[in-house]
Amino acid sequence: MSMIKKFQVTFDCAEPERVARFWCEVLGYVVPPPPEGFATWDDYNGSLPPERRDAWFVCMDPEGEGPRMYFQRVPEGKVAKNRMHLDVRAGTGLVGEERLATLDAERARLVALGAVHVRTLLADEENESCILMQDVEGNEFCLD
Repeated sequence: MSMIKKFQVTFDCAEPERVARFWCEVLGYVVPPPPEGFATWDDYNGSLPPERRDAWFVCMDPEGEGPRMYFQRVPEGKVAKNRMHLDVRAGTGLVGEERLATLDAERARLVALGAVHVRTLLADEENESCILMQDVEGNEFCLD
């Protein structure tokens, strides 16, 4: 039996392109080229029937190592806490004040992109500091 080595992370959202472009900036991901035969994604989108326009968007790791991220439009809004979330590993290997300063700098960058700072959890006897955030549509994620 072969093991699955690639996977995709899918987000349900109201505005797929907006949320995808936010995550491109957070993770250093890129938007893939438009489908063959189209010069731009706008050209492709304009070729679709009205009910399918702006229904999805994709971003991907430019190195091809991280998972592809797929954003699909759904009619319902977010109503509860995520059961799964992304941890953005901005402070890997850092501890104490150096870690907190690094996380705070990344928090400021992401807030400028439209993220919301929920709260900062300071280090204790068991855990290092981390920052709880929300993306541009309220999906929770952590800076750690």
